[in-house]
Amino acid sequence: MARSILVTGGAGYIGSVVVEQLLALGRSVVVLDDLSRGHRAALDPAAEFVEGGIADRRLLDDLLARRPCDALVHLAAYALVAESVAHPQMYFTNNVAGGRVLLDAVLAAGVRRVIFSSSCAVYGYPPVIPIPEDAPRAPVNPYGETKLAFERLLGDYATRHGVASISLRYFNAAGATARHGEDHDPETHLIPNVLQAALGRRPAVEVYGTDYPTPDGTAVRDYVHIADIADAHVRALQAEVVGAEAVNLGTGVGHSVLSVTEAARRITGRSIPTVPCPRRPGDPPTLVAAPGRAEQLLGWRPRRSQLDEILASAWEWHRTHPSGYPN
Repeated sequence: MARSILVTGGAGYIGSVVVEQLLALGRSVVVLDDLSRGHRAALDPAAEFVEGGIADRRLLDDLLARRPCDALVHLAAYALVAESVAHPQMYFTNNVAGGRVLLDAVLAAGVRRVIFSSSCAVYGYPPVIPIPEDAPRAPVNPYGETKLAFERLLGDYATRHGVASISLRYFNAAGATARHGEDHDPETHLIPNVLQAALGRRPAVEVYGTDYPTPDGTAVRDYVHIADIADAHVRALQAEVVGAEAVNLGTGVGHSVLSVTEAARRITGRSIPTVPCPRRPGDPPTLVAAPGRAEQLLGWRPRRSQLDEILASAWEWHRTHPSGYPN
């Protein structure tokens, strides 16, 4: 039997597209997801699905004994900044303590390749834009702290156990494929909220912060199509790497909240009202990647991440899934 790739969080927004691309390449995939944040309808029937959590050692041992795996692609995590500020212990318990249980289980099963879903949140308020991988890591919210803590754990496992890993520091994942789109509860990401306003399913787009030191006063982010992000995972599985590496996934181009909203008006042809709101805690003014290392290490460049293409793909998905995935 061919050895599989274990994808945790494979029923989630990014995980489902990673699974989609791995299956398209003929890889055998096992998805582990507790469905607390993911969607059963996002699962591909061509992948084996195991419902459960990353901290369940007995389940992990049984799974890995039954389905030997070559590598772990770890995307299962809580990922809402505001929620992490309100409930930091919940985030450390799941993202760090649970992640350690997962690492110990795959290590015991002989897995020595890990691709980790990290975040630009590890940088906090970066001193330089665009942000290189060697910029100071100084998270300003518990979510970012948990991602950095797990990266450090991977560094320790590289030294002590020979685990080779690549931490992919996402900037803002966005867009959709024909099958998979963004459906969170609550939804805190800008683009789906903008498009829900275009559909008339929310009264207006809440603009959190209008007094940032940016050209129009609203926060600036680097948006990357989920198909490009998934492609980076596939390439990371094939990359020659020793020890623990970290790579930014971004375009090097930033877009403000108001510029994204204006582009969405043009793409959708709809009126999209906005309402100013106070800044959210833990939100830096500008996060834009220096993306060169991803091309050097992975041969990766974003190919679908022009803002108009991101918005058009997400708009098509939201128009055909106005209530998100079916329950």
